[in-house]
Amino acid sequence: MTRIFETPTVLLQRVGEPLGESEWITLDQARIDGFAEATGDHQWIHVDPVRAASGPFGACIAHGYLTLALVNLFLPQLLEVRGVAMGVNYGCDRVRFPNVVRVGSRVRGRAELVAAEEVKGGVQATVRVSVEIEGEERPGCVVDTISRYYAAV
Repeated sequence: MTRIFETPTVLLQRVGEPLGESEWITLDQARIDGFAEATGDHQWIHVDPVRAASGPFGACIAHGYLTLALVNLFLPQLLEVRGVAMGVNYGCDRVRFPNVVRVGSRVRGRAELVAAEEVKGGVQATVRVSVEIEGEERPGCVVDTISRYYAAV
């Protein structure tokens, strides 16, 4: 369920709070192949199921950066900030890929608001998102996303 913040300044009071989990999605070979096509990264561990079956992971795996890109899909499911004229992605800190995500795995985002501070015209929020893999102890990706929410005037 999406956590709703009625104004950007409410974020300042909610640092440290969990934001919950997104819906599960299945990471299929078509999505991996599409990412390979978009980025030009056609390494066999991602796009060659026959070769990957006998490789180190026993199957094709998602690109680490595909796993990171899914955070953009999960964030709107995790939080909504109202009363804004504009929200922008400002950057990322501490991107890690502690586990591989095998083709066919189900993944979701789990998030926590780890920081918030006032900036000119709005609030900058840092949300730590872990891309969880169903049935796995370690996530496929952990990233601190930084967004800026500019208040509506």
